[in-house]
Amino acid sequence: MAHKNKTNVSPMRSRQGREHRKPQQIYSSGEANNRLLDIFRNHDFGHITHEQRQKLAEFYVLLMSNQEKENFTRLLNLKDVAIKHYIDCLIVAKLTPLQFPLMDVGTGPGFPGIPLKILFPQEKIILAEGVQRRVEFLKHVREEMSLPNLDIIGRNINPFFAYPVNGVITRAVEDIRNTLTNVLTCLNTGGRVYFMKGPNVDPEIPLAKKDLSEFYHLEKDIAYELPHSPHKRRLLIYQKIKPAPIIDFEDEPWPGETTGDRE
Repeated sequence: MAHKNKTNVSPMRSRQGREHRKPQQIYSSGEANNRLLDIFRNHDFGHITHEQRQKLAEFYVLLMSNQEKENFTRLLNLKDVAIKHYIDCLIVAKLTPLQFPLMDVGTGPGFPGIPLKILFPQEKIILAEGVQRRVEFLKHVREEMSLPNLDIIGRNINPFFAYPVNGVITRAVEDIRNTLTNVLTCLNTGGRVYFMKGPNVDPEIPLAKKDLSEFYHLEKDIAYELPHSPHKRRLLIYQKIKPAPIIDFEDEPWPGETTGDRE
């Protein structure tokens, strides 16, 4: 029988003075694991092992504890975290094979990269995040949870980034065209970009085709729902079909620099 999650939330002010919420109750990792078992079974994810749930429970505790000083997630109820964060991330591996090394662009506090690392502990996953406080949190998570083969890159990804990967995944709200442009150099030819999007992504597709059809092919467009929930999603998979143009890496601007700054 599923337990009720009685997590309450209260407002708190961030370092910038903005008000956000923190959980009044944080379950222990053992209790969270037990509750995740019920939630996962009720949403067709009963195949997640005890060890994987325990890792996800540990991540939940770290994420909720972090709300004491940061505002990395609006989801503070364990059931919401389990469905809208964990299942939302893990379901991608049910829908399509993933290619590794896999880079999570704009991972924020670790979505989808951390749940996917828990699901694929031996595969190389790279978390790319440009906000320093999030980078520090990700490093803390990696250390506390002893996650192997997990790289953390503290920078925004742009066409001058050349770390070679076979897959890119993103749950960020950035336009498809922008992401495809930014990973054009680092993604190997034949590699794939996995976009975790909402149901209203259609306007982005023709724009990406217009500008980048020379380099990418839209391989799959999968509409789905999170199991036994009203939450609709789209998974768009682009394959890189042509090498990126050669660029001069010395031309990469410093953060905040504009073209005029070099003249």
